[in-house]
Amino acid sequence: MTRRSNARIAGFTFLFYIAAGIASMVLFGQATSGEVVAEKLVAIAGHVAEVRIVVLLGLLQCFSALVLGATLYALTREQDPDLALLGLICRLVEGVLAATSIPETLALLWLATASGADAPDPGAAHALGAYLLGGSMALTATFFAVGSALFSWLLLRGRMVPMPLAWLGVVASGLLVILLPLQLAGWLAGPITRLMWLPMLAFEVPLGLWLLIKGVAVPGKQGLH
Repeated sequence: MTRRSNARIAGFTFLFYIAAGIASMVLFGQATSGEVVAEKLVAIAGHVAEVRIVVLLGLLQCFSALVLGATLYALTREQDPDLALLGLICRLVEGVLAATSIPETLALLWLATASGADAPDPGAAHALGAYLLGGSMALTATFFAVGSALFSWLLLRGRMVPMPLAWLGVVASGLLVILLPLQLAGWLAGPITRLMWLPMLAFEVPLGLWLLIKGVAVPGKQGLH
């Protein structure tokens, strides 16, 4: 494909990935409303359609990660093929890890709707529900952050997008690279685990629009500032 085609596909995929992610979080939050595990399972049983939509959105996000890895690699490999390949691998791992969370969501749906002989006893249901609901995406997001940092750095070095936007990408990605492992290890919790994503949102939405509308400059050109 041409650079223009890769840029447009990447731009659209950025925006789609963000929209799907936000929609998935909202729907899953509605479907798991409640203070304790039992209440959350009852809520899931009453939002079966929403949970199934979350599963489909999760699958689309997995493929979006792969598409972004491939298109961003194609756009940045002339700048540094080794770093671009590493970025592609990180986005590939991100997509694969994200796919592994889909069976967990389906397991939650089964646990909430099972009845009769298929239903586990209350103690087992509570333990399994607590485990499935306590899952974290920090590991998957760490690979996303490293891939984003690499591609942002290559976009910056090649002056392929406006410099302030590229710098924002480097800083936002670097922040996540530092904080996400702390969250994964259990040293970081609370509102900051949501607030730390705001710089990335402020970067990826404009970047997606820029790639979709303007495309990218040839690496090394000085035309974009």
